[in-house]
Amino acid sequence: MREWTRDEIRRVGDAVVDLIADHISGIPDRPAFRPVPEDLAQRFLSTPVAEEGVSADDLLAEFRESIEPYPLGNGHPRFWGWVNSPPAVIGVFADTLAAAMNPSCAGGNHAAIYVERQVIAWFRSILGFPSESMGLLVSGGSMATLTALAVARHVKSGVDVRAEGLRGAPHAFAFYMSAEAHACARKAIELLGFGSGAIRTIATDERFRMNVSALDTAVSEDRAAGIRPIAVVATAGTTNTGAIDDLDAVADICRRHDVWLHVDGAYGGPAILTAAYAAALRGIVRADSVAIDPHKWLFVPVEAGLVLVRSGEEMRAAFSLVPPYLRSASGVGGLPWFSEYGFQQTRGFRALKVWMTIRQAGLRGLRAAIEGNLALARYLADCVRDASDLELMAPPSLSVVCFRLLNRTKSDSEALDALNRAVLERLQLGGEAFLTGTEVRGRFVLRACIVNYRSRWDDVDRMLSAVRACGESLTHSAGL
Repeated sequence: MREWTRDEIRRVGDAVVDLIADHISGIPDRPAFRPVPEDLAQRFLSTPVAEEGVSADDLLAEFRESIEPYPLGNGHPRFWGWVNSPPAVIGVFADTLAAAMNPSCAGGNHAAIYVERQVIAWFRSILGFPSESMGLLVSGGSMATLTALAVARHVKSGVDVRAEGLRGAPHAFAFYMSAEAHACARKAIELLGFGSGAIRTIATDERFRMNVSALDTAVSEDRAAGIRPIAVVATAGTTNTGAIDDLDAVADICRRHDVWLHVDGAYGGPAILTAAYAAALRGIVRADSVAIDPHKWLFVPVEAGLVLVRSGEEMRAAFSLVPPYLRSASGVGGLPWFSEYGFQQTRGFRALKVWMTIRQAGLRGLRAAIEGNLALARYLADCVRDASDLELMAPPSLSVVCFRLLNRTKSDSEALDALNRAVLERLQLGGEAFLTGTEVRGRFVLRACIVNYRSRWDDVDRMLSAVRACGESLTHSAGL
């Protein structure tokens, strides 16, 4: 390794900025998705590490030729798969600046720590959490959920889990979530040593929300059987359909039974900024912990997840290795280190891209982008309702719309499932638009999740036209 001169940094930096500008400005004119060619994929998988290095110019040329043309596609205005947003451009630059500074954000008295503290305070304000709450920027909703449930384990298990673990616990444990909850909650519960057998899967209502009466019964029955409830995982915007659990009603049950309430708002949480969903999401303020992903509906480049815990002291007690009698004096400038509140010791400067994205857009700008996506989802749902060849498969919520293409000669469920699977594959490979599929009440459906500030009304029309064209082509080729 050698030191770069200022002129070299400027020259290569200019080339990198050109690549960024060409990529971002050219996205709308490219396919929504291009699979990596088989020969290139094999080259990536088979080329060994080189003994000799190559120049920066050669590396950038290879990036332009072999990497940049084959993105996931989530920058495209008609990419509505999974929950993947395009990055705010200022966030792209922020990531570069953060890498140039390259601080370890475990703690200490340097600017990155105060930026992260400020970002946490902003989210505390947005969600209505108290001043004594604490949070961390983490990789995403999965790590946020694992962190939050680790605190719940420490607080609600009734044993000294840090010293003794769970092996000597005098009772079994239970967690509660709906069938629509994200799989990361199950992973977290397994990793925390409880096992999937501790999970109670609660039925959902006709709107795919957790059945509150069934939850109450399940917790009561476990208590009566000597099983110790730990936490309820409620969802503020399910991945499948965008459903929002009745957070206030779930919070009432948790308080009555002394159970931890964790709210997964990784996708839907930012909609609390909008008039349309502020009431449905206001129950987040009653949670013991919440997960939100700024890298989803706030358009921050990945990775940028956030966990907030109502009691900062309980969060610290679950992770800190600083003795309690020293904690009040620990930390430079009187601030405890972030490493006392989670598992990571070495932590990157994630906060800068969150900070810059929010600062540049402001809450008004972010609200407008989210409201624009909500309007497009309503438009898509209305188009589906009004069409004789399309069927809405779940009540639209937030920016998720689940629908399927119908066939005039094939009406049985299995045939329609097969048709829509084939339509989805052809649509994705065709490049005009990108949706993903899911199952709703046992039926395969096309799923659009619009978290994209580049999307416009005509993009919805073009996507539906592409879906119909795929269906017509498949029907014609099958002689139907």
